[in-house]
Amino acid sequence: MKTNFPRLGSPLKVGSHMLRNRIVFGAHTSNMAVDGVPGERHVAYYAERAIGGAAMIVVEPVPVHAAAVLTRGNFRHSDDSVIPYFRKVTEAIKSNGAVAIQQLYHIGAHGDSDLSFHPHWSPSGLPSYHDSDGSHAMTESEIWETIDGFVQAARRCKEAGFDGVEVWAAYLGMVDQFWTPWSNRRDDAWGGSLENRTRMSREIMTRIREVCGPDFIIGLAISDDSETSVTLQRDELAEIVKHHDDLRLMDYVTCGSGGYLNLDPLIPTFLFPEKLGTDLAAVVRKVVRNAVVMAESHIRTPENAESVLSEGSAELVSIVRGQIADPHLARKAIDGRPEDVRGCISCNQMCWGRRSRDYWISCLINPSVGREFEWGGDRFERTADPKTVLVVGGGPAGLEAARVAAERGHVVTLVEAASRLGGNFRLAGSQPRRAQIIDLLDWYERQLNRLGVDVRLNVYMEAEDVAAHGADHVILATGSMPTETGFQKAIPSVDILPGIELGGVWSIEAVMARQAKLGRRVLVLDEAGGWRGCGTAWKLAEDGHEVVILSPDAMIGKELVRTAADARLRKTLAKLGVTWKLEVSVVEWHGNGATIIDHTTGRRSFVDGDCLVTATTNVAVDGLAKELAALGIVSQSVGDCAAPRQAPYAFYDGRRAALAL
Repeated sequence: MKTNFPRLGSPLKVGSHMLRNRIVFGAHTSNMAVDGVPGERHVAYYAERAIGGAAMIVVEPVPVHAAAVLTRGNFRHSDDSVIPYFRKVTEAIKSNGAVAIQQLYHIGAHGDSDLSFHPHWSPSGLPSYHDSDGSHAMTESEIWETIDGFVQAARRCKEAGFDGVEVWAAYLGMVDQFWTPWSNRRDDAWGGSLENRTRMSREIMTRIREVCGPDFIIGLAISDDSETSVTLQRDELAEIVKHHDDLRLMDYVTCGSGGYLNLDPLIPTFLFPEKLGTDLAAVVRKVVRNAVVMAESHIRTPENAESVLSEGSAELVSIVRGQIADPHLARKAIDGRPEDVRGCISCNQMCWGRRSRDYWISCLINPSVGREFEWGGDRFERTADPKTVLVVGGGPAGLEAARVAAERGHVVTLVEAASRLGGNFRLAGSQPRRAQIIDLLDWYERQLNRLGVDVRLNVYMEAEDVAAHGADHVILATGSMPTETGFQKAIPSVDILPGIELGGVWSIEAVMARQAKLGRRVLVLDEAGGWRGCGTAWKLAEDGHEVVILSPDAMIGKELVRTAADARLRKTLAKLGVTWKLEVSVVEWHGNGATIIDHTTGRRSFVDGDCLVTATTNVAVDGLAKELAALGIVSQSVGDCAAPRQAPYAFYDGRRAALAL
C-alpha cells in the first residue's frame, strides 16, 4: 500500500519487542483511577488507542512511594493489590497489537500535601513548585527506600503483564533533582560529581533489570527547559543519558520539554511552535549508541511525526494529544487516510485543563475521550432502523450531531443560515495562532461530504420550514448571541449599561466578524477570562489598535490558568503594547470613554477610548425551539441554544444526541 509516511509505518525493535510502527501513545495522567486502581474507563481508553494502531502505549505514571502521590486519580503506590486490575489494562493493550509500558514516577520536592498527606522528599530540601510547601532533604535510608519503591513498582508491572517500564526523570522530578546541581546540593555519595548525582537513577535501572529480567523493556523519560538557567541544558542532559547508555541501562529514552519551574512548555498550547521535543532528541541521538531515541512534545500530526523521523532527530515519536483527539490517528495515517485524522487544536482545555482541576481528562473536540467504555469507543454501530434527521445550525454541536448521525446510517440534512459552517467557533479560529480550529472545521466539511450529508448554507429556517421538511428527528443547534445590553455579572443590579445607546459598543463576535467600526483606542471589557476576550484583544493589537483590557478578575486570562497558557498570553499581549486594569467594571459608557469602578476601593475613574468591546456571557438563541414546541413538533436542543457554554460541551451535546437516535 502506498503511504505518505514510509518511516512512520515501518517496524522498529525496542529491547526484545518489535513495534509494528513508530507511533507511541506516551505517558500522561488521565486521572481516571477510582480508589487507586484502573477500572472500565481506563481499560477502554487505552484499548481504543491500541485498536487505533499505536505501536506502544505508555500507561500513565504510577507513584512509587507515598511521597509521590500527586492527584486524586493516582494509582495506589506500594500495593500488590493493583496487579489484577492492571492485568486488565495490559490485556486490552496487548490483545490489540500494542506493546504495554508503564511509567514510574516520583516528583520529589514538587508534591501535593492535599493529596499525599506526606512530607515532600527531595535531595536538598528545596521548595515545591507544585504547591506552596517545602520539602525534606532525604536521609540515606530514605534514598534507598525510594529506589526500592521504583524497583517494587516495576516488579508489580511485570506481574501485571506490562512489557516494560519507563523511569521518569523529566520535568525536574525526583530523579532529575538528583541529576541537577541546583537542586542537588548534597556533599555525600549522592551529590557533587556526575557519578554521584546519577547514582540514584543507575541503581534504579540496574535493580529493575535484575528483578524483571533481560527481556523487560526499560525506558528513561527526560525533558529540557532551555528557558530556565538553573535546570540542566541539552548538552548536560545528553552527557547524563550517554553515561546510562554506555552502561546499557535502558532500551529507549523519551525526550520532552518543560518542567515544574516552567510549566507552559510541558504540555505546549498553540502559542508554541510544533515539535518542541525534537531539538533535545536530536542532541541525545548524537551520543547514544544502544538505546532508541523517542521525541515527544507538540508532535500533533502524522506529518509532524514523519518529518521528525526523516530528519533523523529520533527513531520513535510520541503523539499524545493527537491520539487523544483521534484515537485512530496511527491507523488512518498508515492506511493512507491522513485527511480523515481529527486534528488536535492544542488548546489543553479538557486534557490538561480538566486534569489540573483533578478530574479525569477528556477532549474539547472528541467527547468520547474518557467515555469509551460507555459509548463503544470512538467508533459507531450502524443503525438497523435508519431515520431522516434535520440538524438546524452548523456550529460545533450541529456539526458533530450531523456527522455522527450519518456515521450511524441515518439520512441527514444540515441547514446553516450563514455562508460557512462553524458558527462562533469559526470566529475563534480567526484569532491569532488559532488556525487549527479552521483546520478542524475543514475536517468536518470533508467528513460530511464523505458521508453524504445534505449541507445547505445561507438557509434560514422558520418553524413552518422545519414542519414542511418532515424529518423523523429534529436537532436544533442554533447557538447563542451577545446580549447587546452591556450587562456585567460583576454589577448584577444593572441590566443595561448606561450610555450604551450612544453607540460604539460592540460584541467580540461583531469584531471578529469584521462588522464593528472601531477607532484607534479600544477598550475590551473581559468578563470571561478566556480566549473570547483575550484572543480578541490580541487580534486588535496585531491590527494596530491601542488596546486596554478591563477585567473584574484579579488577573488577565484567569480561565486559561488551568491550560498553562495564561502567562505566555500575558507576555504576548504586553509585547504588543496591550495594557489592562484589574478588578474593575464599566459603570457607564460616554461615547469617548468609560467610567469604571475599582471593586477593591469603590473609587470611580474615567478611561478614554474610541469604542468598547464586550466579552460577556451570551444568551441562547432558542426562539425556534419555542416555536416548534408551540406547533407540537418535538425537537432536541444542543450546544449553546440549550445554554451558552464553552465549545467542549457543544461537541458533547451533538455526539450524545446523535447516539440517542
